[in-house]
Amino acid sequence: MSKIHLIGGEKGGVGKSLVARLLAQYCIDQQMPFFGLDTDSSHGSLVRYYGAYASPITISQFESLDTLVEKAVEFPTHRILVDLAAQTHAPLAKWLEESAVLETTAELGISLQYWQVMDAGKDSVDVLKRLLDQFGTRLQLVLVLNQIRGDDFGLLERSGEKARAISQMAKVVTIKRLHEGVMAKIDAASSSFWAATHAGKEVTGLGLLERQRAKIWLHHVYHQLGQLDV
Repeated sequence: MSKIHLIGGEKGGVGKSLVARLLAQYCIDQQMPFFGLDTDSSHGSLVRYYGAYASPITISQFESLDTLVEKAVEFPTHRILVDLAAQTHAPLAKWLEESAVLETTAELGISLQYWQVMDAGKDSVDVLKRLLDQFGTRLQLVLVLNQIRGDDFGLLERSGEKARAISQMAKVVTIKRLHEGVMAKIDAASSSFWAATHAGKEVTGLGLLERQRAKIWLHHVYHQLGQLDV
């Protein structure tokens, strides 16, 4: 069964593109064939870091979004990873509703998951509430608690929205904090996570122990992803 993974969170800076890159690297390392689709025409991370696997799509055009389902039907062994830029929820939701995408994918036996990437702020809680209000149990949800953007998720816990999501069968994963200097060097060198953990300093700028920190962090992320049906 093909799987479509929509990686969103609506607000900028929560780490959506980071999660999309991690899923891409996970698929490569686990030998899972995939297509990456990038909705950010100017700073698309999947196209930048995984250009051999990724191509851009236009979020405002139904015909462009239709390719997600068409690829899933044509390539049933592939994962479809979609990196959703900030402020793309409205056109995506319109496409989902007006094209009966959730019902159609269910009939076709295609799994569609929405990865709600969250930082520790109130805006992320508000976005999650709106998502649950709009789609409820119709959308398979994965909550991604991105500790790189803050590790105190008490506000989310107290809001009741996390418990509400879990009651509706949402899964929860945590992206551990990575030393900011390591992530800055990975991004500055436009390194894939494979290069960050395997290539030398002349390629990534990472020293020996920085590379070790990246390996430990990536191992933790993979452990989290391994508990899901990616």
